Amino acid sequence: MEWIDGKLFKEMLRSGMNNLSNNQARIDALNVFPVPDGDTGTNMSLTFTNGVKEALKCPEDTVGAIAKVLSRGLLMGARGNSGVITSQIFRGFYQAVEDLDTLDAMQLASALVNGSRVAYKAVMRPVEGTILTVIREAADYTYAYTATDEITDCTDVMKKMVEEAKISLDTTPDLLPVLKEVGVVDSGGAGLLAILEGMTLAMEGKPVELEQSAATGESAQAKVEGGEGEYGFCTEFILQLSSRGMKNFSEAKFKDELAAIGNSIVCVQDEDLVKVHVHTLEPATAIRMGKRQGRFMKLKVENMSDQHEEILSREKEQEEEIASEHKKYGLIAVAAGDGIQKMFKELRVDIVISGGQTMNPSTEDFISAIKKLNCDHIFVFPNNSNIVMAAQQAADVMEDKDVHVLPAKTIPQGLSACIMYNPDASLEDNLADMEEAIGGVKTGEVTYAIKDTTYEGLPIKAGQYMGILGKAIVDAQEDMMAVTKDLLKKMIDEDSELVTLIYGEDAMKEQADELADFVASFSEAEVEVYNGKQPVYSFLIGVE
Repeated sequence: MEWIDGKLFKEMLRSGMNNLSNNQARIDALNVFPVPDGDTGTNMSLTFTNGVKEALKCPEDTVGAIAKVLSRGLLMGARGNSGVITSQIFRGFYQAVEDLDTLDAMQLASALVNGSRVAYKAVMRPVEGTILTVIREAADYTYAYTATDEITDCTDVMKKMVEEAKISLDTTPDLLPVLKEVGVVDSGGAGLLAILEGMTLAMEGKPVELEQSAATGESAQAKVEGGEGEYGFCTEFILQLSSRGMKNFSEAKFKDELAAIGNSIVCVQDEDLVKVHVHTLEPATAIRMGKRQGRFMKLKVENMSDQHEEILSREKEQEEEIASEHKKYGLIAVAAGDGIQKMFKELRVDIVISGGQTMNPSTEDFISAIKKLNCDHIFVFPNNSNIVMAAQQAADVMEDKDVHVLPAKTIPQGLSACIMYNPDASLEDNLADMEEAIGGVKTGEVTYAIKDTTYEGLPIKAGQYMGILGKAIVDAQEDMMAVTKDLLKKMIDEDSELVTLIYGEDAMKEQADELADFVASFSEAEVEVYNGKQPVYSFLIGVE
């Protein structure tokens, strides 16, 4: 195959998209941290799907025109660091083919190299052993092979690209010790390989078709394309298992039963207590399933369709009010949980983008929020390390707005920064004060493990609660309160003055109060307790 024309290029993209989506769950499972999240596989699949959907609608049939639409779609849909890097790879690819109707072998190899170069430039501190290594090594070796052997078959170029990407991916554990300890390859590199394999199979006349995800019953495309109105009921309960339930209950089996009637399933057992969350159109069935196992200690059923309409109405009113008011400063934060969102609103944040660990906002989400603000200067608080790059990419796109992405990578850091915000201060003073506040916060998180693993010598079992200090898992036990107390002891020292304790959906005020008393037993630091209502994290802790 001497040429790639527009028609074939679209088929390659569609096949790459499907192959990535089909492997989404497997790639998610490669994540080093065993925390519940929608991470690399999900983020890359949603990102690539957004771009390819736009490219497939491109009315022009030249490779350059299609690549331009693809690049724009990827940029707007980019989620998480892996999604942003993926968007930059294909941005570089587009720059190399911008004026081309078709691609020959050498042009294809050159475009892949340019994709690698642009992706590296987009990352402030590139880390080897990641997707960046895989694209660089694969593209460089493929270019050398194409030029030296005078390859003229585009299929041979892509097959070489896949071959070299596999080799590079297999060596990522040698470059990142944490990958070797956990026994996995880099998840971002695995996602890229899935795209390249799908594209190559299309060139060989064997395009990949979309499968239904075994884990969720829906693909990333379905999540993007899902129609409005199918919101159902958010059903949550805490069960105290009966003696019969203690003998017979199985997390895995109960999850399978829930999967038959819903999605977004969380089921965690802690001795005789079971925390359950499911989105379903049959809440009564979910309740009956729980009732068979024991008695309800807490039960909540919310109509998400009604909530959705209320949220849309409320957001529209707020947006109209915000847009009509010109101010010197505007603030945007990312947060999950009604309580935490309310905390940011009370600290004068104009727009809170719903998102966080389980769903990273896209670049377009940030751009949409930025456009709504009629301000001279805009501060953005990502509050998650995997969201910073998407926020920064949005800031770069919005050239007509003065947007500053603050380095807040946790909720406690974002809250502390917002406290230091002064609407009457200069831009320079605000930035300096907020960045200093971010640097002065130690963050702790308590959540549950989703798989068995070992992290820096610490054995972790699925379902255990983990204490996370900064970027390190420092404890893992069955007892949530024991883990949290151990984490607090590690975080608080004689210089600590303020402890912010935010309890989430699966924790209770009584437990938070007990922890506040625990802090008082060994420290003179002031403790502030808040109901964040956040998912995923039982407790978020900030120490200043």
